[in-house]
Amino acid sequence: MVYLDFEKPLADIEGKAEELRTMARKGEGAVDVEKEAAALDRKSADLLRDLYKALDPWRKTQVARHPDRPHCSDYIQALFTDYTPLAGDRAFGDDHAVMGGLARFNDAPCMVIGLEKGNDTKSRIHHNFGMARPEGYRKAIRLMDMAHRFGLPVITLVDTPGAYPGKGAEERGQSEAIARCTMKCLEIGVPLVSVIIGEGGSGGAVAFATANRIAMLEHSIYSVISPEGCASILWKDAEKMRDAAEALRLTAQDLKNLAVIDAIIPEPLGGAQRAPADAIAAVGVQIAAMLADLKGLKPTDLVKDRRAKFLAMGSRGLAA
Repeated sequence: MVYLDFEKPLADIEGKAEELRTMARKGEGAVDVEKEAAALDRKSADLLRDLYKALDPWRKTQVARHPDRPHCSDYIQALFTDYTPLAGDRAFGDDHAVMGGLARFNDAPCMVIGLEKGNDTKSRIHHNFGMARPEGYRKAIRLMDMAHRFGLPVITLVDTPGAYPGKGAEERGQSEAIARCTMKCLEIGVPLVSVIIGEGGSGGAVAFATANRIAMLEHSIYSVISPEGCASILWKDAEKMRDAAEALRLTAQDLKNLAVIDAIIPEPLGGAQRAPADAIAAVGVQIAAMLADLKGLKPTDLVKDRRAKFLAMGSRGLAA
C-alpha cells in the first residue's frame, strides 16, 4: 500500500498491526497479539473514516493521482468483453497513451476509448504517463468516426494530467488535434458517455469528455489546468498549489453543483485504490445508467442534447 502524505498516521497504525501479525506467524511473543492487532484495525478504520470524511480539494487531487487507483486498462478488462484494440491514426503512428477499440458492454457492442497512465515505471514510460500526443487524438477521432458509421455508442474513460506539451507534439499540431477531437465529440450521432476515473486535466481531457453524459468518481478531479500549473501562472510559485486547488473548483462535488458533470460515482472508503473491484463495479453501473438514459434517441437529438449541454455551461454559478 502506498500512503499519501496526509495518511501517514494511518500508515503507522496499520504497520504496527501487520508487525504484530508477523510476530504471531513466527510464534514470537507471549501475549495475544491477534487481540491487539484487532484493536489497531478498529483504530485504523476509525481514522480512515475521519480522514476521508471531508477531504479538501488538494487532498482529493492527491487521491486522484494515487498510483494504485485502477487505470483505464483495468476498467476495460473488468467491464468489457470481446475487446479488440485498434491502433494508429493512419497518418503518423500509434499513441500508447490512448487505448481504444471495439468491445461489448453488458453484451451490447460499443466503442471504448480511454487514456492509460500505466502502473509501474516501464508501463508509465510506454504510455507516456497518460499524456496524449496529436496522433492519440487523431486515433480517437478515427474510432469515433467508425462508431458513428456503425451506430455504436462511445464510452470514454478519462485519466490524464493533460495533453503532452513536448516540442514534437506541438510541431505535429497538438492544439489542432485536440480541437478536432472535441469537435468530433460534438458531431457524432451516437450516444457518448464519459467517466473521469482519476485526473481530468485541461483540453487533453475535454477532447474525450465532450459527452452527452459525464460522471466522475468521488475523489477524481477535472480542471482547465493542474493546481501546480495554475499556481505557477497566478502566483509564480508552484508551492501554492493548495490555494490553486481550492480556487479551481476541480472536485466532483463542485462540478456537479456547477452542472459541468451529471453524476458522482461513490468510491469505497479510503478511495478506489483500497477496493479496486468495488470501484470498477460502481463505474459499470453508472455507465449502464447513462447509456439507458440515452437509449432510443435519434442521432439528431443526441447531437442537439450534447450541444445544448455545453452551451448551457457557465449559466449556473456557485451560488445557485
